[in-house]
Amino acid sequence: MAAEAHSDGASEPQRTSRRFPSLTRDTARPEGGGRAAPGDYPAPARQWPLLAVMGGVAVGLLLVALDAFRVGSLVIGLALLAGAVLRWALPSVGMLAVRSRFTDMATYGVLGFVIVVLAMMVQPKPWIHIPLLDDIVHFTVR
Repeated sequence: MAAEAHSDGASEPQRTSRRFPSLTRDTARPEGGGRAAPGDYPAPARQWPLLAVMGGVAVGLLLVALDAFRVGSLVIGLALLAGAVLRWALPSVGMLAVRSRFTDMATYGVLGFVIVVLAMMVQPKPWIHIPLLDDIVHFTVR
């Protein structure tokens, strides 16, 4: 709704509505837009939680590329679990925050746990053996 201009050049304030505008001009600030360190620190220092998790994942991917699949996968899963712990423990984690605290913790935690368990079950010579999963695989593959 456009503001009407008066003869003196002033305009009436726009009426606020609870309806969504038909044309969006900006976006809401995400929860992760906050800083993990004060604003006078350089940008990488302000985003250290995200950089720590990404660094762990990068090390894990490097290990996988160097033919250490099990260890690299474990490092990736542990980095995601560390992301869940950081999201729980710190009041502001910068861009590591994507959704609500609970959703981030659940996502990082579940994905990290599943990757760690699967890395320990990988063949040959698995470190753990879960019979229920063997039964599921044999039932679905038949």
